[in-house]
Amino acid sequence: MWGKLLGAMFGMALFKWPGLLLGLLIGHWFDRSLRSSFEDSGGFAALKKDNSEAQGVFMYSTFAVMGHLAKADGVVTSAHIDKATEFMQQLGLNSKQQQEAQRAFREGKAADFPLLAQLALLKQSYRWRPDLLQLFLEIQISIAYVDAHLSAVEERLLQQLADALSISASRLQYLLGRYQAEARFAKRPRQAAAKSDTLQDAYQLLGVKPDCSESELKKAYKKQMAQHHPDKLMSQGLPAEMLELAKRKTQDIQAAYEMIKQNRS
Repeated sequence: MWGKLLGAMFGMALFKWPGLLLGLLIGHWFDRSLRSSFEDSGGFAALKKDNSEAQGVFMYSTFAVMGHLAKADGVVTSAHIDKATEFMQQLGLNSKQQQEAQRAFREGKAADFPLLAQLALLKQSYRWRPDLLQLFLEIQISIAYVDAHLSAVEERLLQQLADALSISASRLQYLLGRYQAEARFAKRPRQAAAKSDTLQDAYQLLGVKPDCSESELKKAYKKQMAQHHPDKLMSQGLPAEMLELAKRKTQDIQAAYEMIKQNRS
């Protein structure tokens, strides 16, 4: 309706009566295309849909793609299995949930695992939630770096994941560097604030240079907190099982910011 109305108004203003007819035709075509796209996405039913289905997709995709990535170099090492098990424990999964996660991990390792189809389903489920899609990619990066090394095959696969989720190559490179800094920072005692390498990791974790201004530092901190804050991610459909992961990330962000502030004071 709005397409025909606006089309008629603009057509009338530009070309008088012939423009009115042309505007109605263009507006009618626009209304049909818009309605078709809206119906394809599920219409109003999609807006009311319970998050449980999408959350199930997120959880299954997390462990299945984790398994696929672990098999990227041909062999799943004990380090990959230990990392996946540790991740399940960190999330506080109960025995049934762990069994489901292990099943997804095994299915992801299979040679015929439909990676692109699974990623397309994940993206469709969270198409308006880029922060959650980025968190998913961050989880997969942690598996790729389980041996503190990123092989060429693993890097190509991560790029494939990023492409499928509409995350740019430059963003992926930033997330790779950020993960390394985050992993090092999380392992070091907080009293190591005076060490230059620890401080450098804190800056990289926040995504800023050591010579950034106070306003740039604060802006970067707020942006990181907004992207990873548990309450925000939960409101966007983050599975409850992933809440602990979001909490740990915000704790590291907070600690990095406080370390930098103390060093600057």
